[in-house]
Amino acid sequence: MMQVSPILRINALTKTFDTFTALHGIDLNVSEGEFLAIVGPSGSGKTTLIRILVGMDEPSDGAVWLRDTRIDVIPANKRPTCMVFQSLALFPHRTVGQNIEFPLKLRGVARADRKARALELLDLLRLPQEYYDKRIQQCSGGEKQRVALARALAYDPEILFFDEPLSALDYRLRKTLEKELKDLHRRTGKTFIYITHSLEEAMVMSDRIAIMKAGRFEQIAPAEEIYARPVSKFVAEFMGEVNFFDLSAGDAAGVTISPRAKTALGAAKGALTIRPESLRTLGAQETADLSFEGVIVAEYLLGSRVQYRMELATGQEMIVEVLRENAVSGGIGARLIVGCDLKAAHLIEEAHDAAA
Repeated sequence: MMQVSPILRINALTKTFDTFTALHGIDLNVSEGEFLAIVGPSGSGKTTLIRILVGMDEPSDGAVWLRDTRIDVIPANKRPTCMVFQSLALFPHRTVGQNIEFPLKLRGVARADRKARALELLDLLRLPQEYYDKRIQQCSGGEKQRVALARALAYDPEILFFDEPLSALDYRLRKTLEKELKDLHRRTGKTFIYITHSLEEAMVMSDRIAIMKAGRFEQIAPAEEIYARPVSKFVAEFMGEVNFFDLSAGDAAGVTISPRAKTALGAAKGALTIRPESLRTLGAQETADLSFEGVIVAEYLLGSRVQYRMELATGQEMIVEVLRENAVSGGIGARLIVGCDLKAAHLIEEAHDAAA
């Protein structure tokens, strides 16, 4: 099979500010047509990276390549890329059409061709063509978001960068636009690189997620892989609620490891990660590779599921989620035995977690 070259290559990219290093020689390849989400806590380097990629900052070392062209040495307005900002940066006293056409006007595109492209993009973004003459100030938040996307697509950029464009919107509108962005990506076939604090956004929309920590990529993989097989405790916790069981503790009060599981684990050292929904309640005659017994100390209703926080005899707490029809009687203070098969757990070896 022929190897397809990536559309974007980041090679040993470093950025320092005086004595502080924001990016530590990071590498990344992005495939053409991919939707890549870059997530991480505040201060992880996401904003610094996106500013370099769009040309707002220069790297201290390393290079950024768009196919065979090194673009980190090219001014931002000369790059075949575009940015959708959190603030949208629309012109409030101009019409929808004027906002969409603005990048085309800067490039000297004829007026008739600009309008034709704007109307085409209104159709693509599922806005009525009558909106061409509508004032931006008369548009709703969701409509403004679509206009900003249309403007970004106006001159047919090779890559679209997004800097948390949905963070200021209310929850329902944000969920709607997440799906529309994913659908827009599918329909255009463009390469999207999306910066966000929201793991939920990243999981809904992206093909791959790159998790950043302290100026480095901690793990880059599809959401399902990162969720099920995190490389470190940091990634496991960042991807959602998780239980850790230290293998060095062996069998402890309230914890039972079956002989089969002990054989399978062998001399492995590290922590087993177990997602709350992977645990199931165990009856008196039921067994599991790993089982945990404790007392319910908190209970939360989560729509179709119920979440319990249980405390083992060792004082360790565990989080368990079950469907509402499998809710435990007795509530807080009731004893609870839960378990899972070894295949539902993931081992983070000591060496990997130390590297994090």
